[in-house]
Amino acid sequence: MASLRRIAVIGAGICESSIYEMARQVGYLLAEKGAIVYCGGLGGVMEAAAQGAKEAGGLTVGILPGNKASEANPYIDVPVVTAMSHARNAILVRSVEAVVAVSGGYGTLSEIALALKMWRPVIGLNTWPGIEGVHYVASPQEAIERVFAIIGEGC
Repeated sequence: MASLRRIAVIGAGICESSIYEMARQVGYLLAEKGAIVYCGGLGGVMEAAAQGAKEAGGLTVGILPGNKASEANPYIDVPVVTAMSHARNAILVRSVEAVVAVSGGYGTLSEIALALKMWRPVIGLNTWPGIEGVHYVASPQEAIERVFAIIGEGC
């Protein structure tokens, strides 16, 4: 398990179907490459990424903002209960080697900022534009290629 890469997929808790599908593909491709997919554990982009990872036979971890494991979406294997609300974003980012941001609102923006501050690579797919340090890509496939080009294939 120590050799598996840990990658977060972040984005809005509510999203349109095209964004959901994009995030599902990111989760699928990450799991297909053998990565553990981390997310905030709730709906929208988080659920989509976890769903994709499960479809590919991967392992998912949800860093939950509330105080109940039952709040996790149905695709989360390991719910981490923090009871920290948005402060859980720091735990999520600190737990991973890289972050893929898919669309998103202000919560996603805070996670991007934390990731950059903690020297975690951030791959941006249809997310907040113009942030220095974010590696912007145009597709889920390009996002995964960029993640592994930056962090490497092995541990």
